Amino acid sequence: MSVTVAKSAGFCFGVSRAVETVEKEATEGKRVVTLGPIIHNRHVVDKFRTMGVRVIETPEEARADETVIIRSHGVSRAVYERLEKNGARIIDATCPFVKRIHSIVSREEEKGRLPVIIGTPTHPEVEGIAGWCSDCRIFASREDLENWVNTLENPADSSICIVSQTTSTESLWKSCVDFAKKEFTNLKIFDTICRATEYRQSEAAELSEICQAMVVVGDPKSSNTGRLAMICREHCDKVFLVDNASELKAEDFSGVTDVGITAGASTPAWIIKEVNKTMSEIINVEAVQEENFAELLEQSIKTLNTGDKVTGIVTGIGTTEVQIDLGTKHAGYIPYDEVSADPTVKPEDVLKVGDEIEVFVVRVNDQEGTVQLSKKKLDGLKVWDDMATWAEEKTTIEGVITEENKGGLVCNVKGIRVFIPASQSGIAKGGDMTGMVGKTVSLKITEVNRARRRVIGSIRAVSSEARKAAQEKIWADIAVGNKYHGTVKSLTSYGAFVDIGGVDGMVHVSELSWNRIKTPADVVKVGDEIDVYVISFDPEKHKISLGYKTAEMNPWNQFMTNYAIGDVCDAKIVKLMTFGAFAEILPGVDGLIHISQIADKRIGKPEDVLAEGQDVKVKITDVDAENKRISLSIRALLEETAEDAE
Repeated sequence: MSVTVAKSAGFCFGVSRAVETVEKEATEGKRVVTLGPIIHNRHVVDKFRTMGVRVIETPEEARADETVIIRSHGVSRAVYERLEKNGARIIDATCPFVKRIHSIVSREEEKGRLPVIIGTPTHPEVEGIAGWCSDCRIFASREDLENWVNTLENPADSSICIVSQTTSTESLWKSCVDFAKKEFTNLKIFDTICRATEYRQSEAAELSEICQAMVVVGDPKSSNTGRLAMICREHCDKVFLVDNASELKAEDFSGVTDVGITAGASTPAWIIKEVNKTMSEIINVEAVQEENFAELLEQSIKTLNTGDKVTGIVTGIGTTEVQIDLGTKHAGYIPYDEVSADPTVKPEDVLKVGDEIEVFVVRVNDQEGTVQLSKKKLDGLKVWDDMATWAEEKTTIEGVITEENKGGLVCNVKGIRVFIPASQSGIAKGGDMTGMVGKTVSLKITEVNRARRRVIGSIRAVSSEARKAAQEKIWADIAVGNKYHGTVKSLTSYGAFVDIGGVDGMVHVSELSWNRIKTPADVVKVGDEIDVYVISFDPEKHKISLGYKTAEMNPWNQFMTNYAIGDVCDAKIVKLMTFGAFAEILPGVDGLIHISQIADKRIGKPEDVLAEGQDVKVKITDVDAENKRISLSIRALLEETAEDAE
């Protein structure tokens, strides 16, 4: 014979937070009102009534000297506006998980999506969610959803987002999502079921399968309590929904030896405890699950010590601190400067209301009931463990350079100071490292001394590794004709060395230009990014010959495209010979003016008429394309001019 109490029975986080808020405000002597019953449990509401807490139904009922507490179900945006207009002091005890849904539907509607809510239309939580968008659809069942979809002309063209009431069953949510996926191509799904609710329901189902009878404790008006009872009835023939221990009847449990107890999220621990005690007396066994209540109450009386690692829920982000619910009697907070080791990080960038986080206890003030926490310190402790792992596994990580000194650079890696010697900075010896400050870099950890809090890193190790990988890829894929975008690394008298991605190749001076050049510097300079192609390569000697000049750059091709025999063009005398003069038509394209074609009379030598560098007009008289020879004439133009004069 046994009585088993579900470990998850009773207050959920959101309800507990709301109840504690009311109790705190009331015990401080403030005039407190709740917008609607703080929870669906008359015993709790009656208790608060004796403490002077008033329940109102509309914002307008609140008086100027009262504090209005919004319950965990949440309310619409319009209710907040009405309360503010009324001048009321507001304390928002909306469950963070519900708050998240408010943000989702508001944001997604702004993006053009129609919010679809799976839940009970008349439930306060659902009404509140609907109040954060101008238009939405609410469905209590898959059938309701299907009926609506059937009214749409083309569901596939509809842009919607789908959310759930936090206390919906997993089966209902999954069924609706599966259907929506088939009907809507532009669908965004947000799983907003509270996992505490899911776990409570799952635990109730498992317990009801092995017990002869189930007792569900809670207010009959509570929807999540009613849902628990429904789930239990699917697995157990005897299920009793009771408000408190007084409703238990011994005759209902005749012949029953194994009883399970669960409770809705609005049921206080003391009522569950009374039900357990009474039920144990009815079937004549000791309350063997008393330890479960110890678990329920442990958190509220648990002591905290400096240096503890604890887990909490983010409940608010203020102007100077982040509020954390630790599930204890203490009010936890993280000062802004203890959120992150990076001073540029804002708390809202890394934390959101409803987030579960692990923190380090810095200071406990039992007198004031507060505890100062630090995320930064705990993150730092974890990073030291990570540092050792990164060093051992030679992992590439990222950090931000914060300063430069004589010995090298200082890098911030998740709040840990990492020293990078100048030789490992990737900067050439004697080079200026100041430009590195403020940059995000990739590095490897080469040494970790936790006792001395010393960490050494290397940027060079990453670049060397990357360069090696690039080299292997190039040599694996290289072929004559392959094209690469490279960087000119150095110049010599005979050519230019180009880095094509970890491997240097050489462009001979003859492959740099179609024109006559004296040095490679006439065409390129160190640091230039150029496109090159492979002419030949030797894997054994690791030598690559590259080309830079292309057919498109060939001046002869340009000449053949733009000039023809008989054309008159401008040219420049570039060289005088005994038999005539060479004139440049285009850079890299010269033609010969035979001595007989220089003047309209006999001359002794070309320099009698022409000089190097002189600009002249010439007529193209012949083109030998095969041998790339061009014949030019000045005389022909002079004779034509004379004929025109006659």
